[in-house]
Amino acid sequence: MQIWIDADACPNPIKEIIYRIANREQINAIFVANQWLKLPKSSFIKMQLVAKGYDIADLAIINQVQPNDLVITADIPLAAELLNKGANVINFRGQRYTLETIKETLIMRDFMETMRASGFQTGGQSPFSNKDRQNFVNQIDKLISQRNKE
Repeated sequence: MQIWIDADACPNPIKEIIYRIANREQINAIFVANQWLKLPKSSFIKMQLVAKGYDIADLAIINQVQPNDLVITADIPLAAELLNKGANVINFRGQRYTLETIKETLIMRDFMETMRASGFQTGGQSPFSNKDRQNFVNQIDKLISQRNKE
């Protein structure tokens, strides 16, 4: 198992959690971004710099992910593709995407996008909170625990 992070929009508290988990569990964590990130020195924490452009980072992750890898992203269409490749996918708030739930999540995303395009004010997501951080920790710990049992 490797951890792939869609890092351009990843909140700093989540990056910090991933650094600790990668070192503690000795799992490679690869931060994929189109700009250089300052990462701690570790043989388990890596940076993959990709060219700027629409979906370049997404394509890099899709082309390299293996079944049972863990991907951390807020990009719902990317999550759908990764699930079809057998990856585990969670977002920065700890929500786990599954093959059973992704279709509904995509429909809701598209609906909200249509609402915004027609001028409806949706308000957007709430600010990242301590509860979101804890949900993320709980979900990633659960996935790593399942990996360790296999």
